[in-house]
Amino acid sequence: MRRSRILVWALAALALGAAAAMAGGPAGPEAPSVVLVTRDCASRNFICPGFVQAARRTGTRARIVSPDPREDIAATFAVLARQGHDLMIAGFDLAPEVVAAADRFPGARFAVIDVPVGIGLPRNVAVLEFRPREAAYLAGWLAARMERLRRGPDVVGAVGGDIVPPVDDFIIAYQAGARRAVPGIRVLVGYSRSFTDPNACAAVAERQIARGAGTVFDVAGGCGPGTLRAARAAGVWAIGVDRDRSGLGRHILTSVVKRYDRGFALLMRQAGDDRLPPGRGLVMGLRRGGAELGRISPRVPRRVLRELAAIRRAIVRGAIGVPPVVPQR
Repeated sequence: MRRSRILVWALAALALGAAAAMAGGPAGPEAPSVVLVTRDCASRNFICPGFVQAARRTGTRARIVSPDPREDIAATFAVLARQGHDLMIAGFDLAPEVVAAADRFPGARFAVIDVPVGIGLPRNVAVLEFRPREAAYLAGWLAARMERLRRGPDVVGAVGGDIVPPVDDFIIAYQAGARRAVPGIRVLVGYSRSFTDPNACAAVAERQIARGAGTVFDVAGGCGPGTLRAARAAGVWAIGVDRDRSGLGRHILTSVVKRYDRGFALLMRQAGDDRLPPGRGLVMGLRRGGAELGRISPRVPRRVLRELAAIRRAIVRGAIGVPPVVPQR
């Protein structure tokens, strides 16, 4: 590994340890040591802040490791495993490297987030599955219900970054929720093929708005602000993703928020208490607060809010099934 990269890791560890100490958590030797391995905190900034928040809340000795793309990721995991951390966490995009490291170091413990429970990973790999589709279903229902209040055809849109399961998990549920609220509604789906270029998302959103969409749903990471910007310029609703976007303006209907901080905190506590069973799958949906709607626009009528609350209760108790992502549409 490059010397500069090791220095960055060390500084990150010191910063998080100091934050934990300031928060009153046990930052001493008895605190668990947990590492998040991610390719880039800048482009995946909805994950890293949640990890930092969870470390502060739980008093975990935490590090964020962002290997250079040219580095051998498998070697990175090998170094971390030899360092004796209580838990090493990675996202779905690094799952193959995690599996290789877990097989090589059976005494180490790993976790992968944003992958489905029950996919057959090694026994020393825990799975943390967020189910934003439950909140996305609510967002689709709300978008369609508000569309009925507008004149003209019932049309809503969704702008995804690319055709990958974590994106389609949002979109398929959004479609289902919209069609439950308004069975004949048109749901336009487009992909920007980018998670970083806001102009690419804006172009897709503008085409959907031109075809009559009264709401556009952002599911594209750093590209998504373009979708929200296009909605604001056109005077239609927008739905944000990952974080609560209500502060951006009156055009934000709501947001589908993934609470990574709660999921990371759960993993950290279990690692600290040595309660993370091998092969354990943890599901974070509406029931556990792993996903939820952000602030809903005050312009939504109260009767619609009451109906939305009833739909939410039905999902939590299992009366409404939210479809999972499927390989083909």
